[in-house]
Amino acid sequence: MAVGLDDRSDEPQIVQRARRGDTTAFEQLYRANVNRIYALCLRMTGNSHEAEELTQMAFIRAWEKLWTFRGNSAFSTWLHRLAVNVVLTDRRSRSRREARIMTTDDIVAFERPNRTHRQGMQMDLDTAMAQLPEGARTVFVLHDVEGYRHQEIAKLMGVTEGACKAQLHRARKLLRKALDR
Repeated sequence: MAVGLDDRSDEPQIVQRARRGDTTAFEQLYRANVNRIYALCLRMTGNSHEAEELTQMAFIRAWEKLWTFRGNSAFSTWLHRLAVNVVLTDRRSRSRREARIMTTDDIVAFERPNRTHRQGMQMDLDTAMAQLPEGARTVFVLHDVEGYRHQEIAKLMGVTEGACKAQLHRARKLLRKALDR
């Protein structure tokens, strides 16, 4: 018997079963959504290992918070927003941890590696996106890939709309430069 979610019309009943603690129902929701959530996490982090960990964290959080899903939207929409929040929360906590750990007088440790060896190579969009600075990549993915509005992104990231627009402009400029090589 297939465990995936073949018909989205069954989703509300499967969600209700999962809310009552049915792990098989939650597994169906997992299998139906894991690839999309992983792709989102990968685009936001640019790192496959982090994306795998964050995907798992998103599903753990979904299991813990399933009772908050009211059914006003598709489960996949709710899960997508939850995954974005997981990535952003992880990024904030990781930044705080790294700020406490990184103590050095050697400025070279903070420089970006030289990427001149890549100039002759054709790069695809995913590779170029992975090279963007974290904030610019996040805004680019949320706005241009996922379709969020600047107001929503600003609220999620805890910054102003102007900062979002500036980050998006920066991301597009850097992507053009990287893809023109």
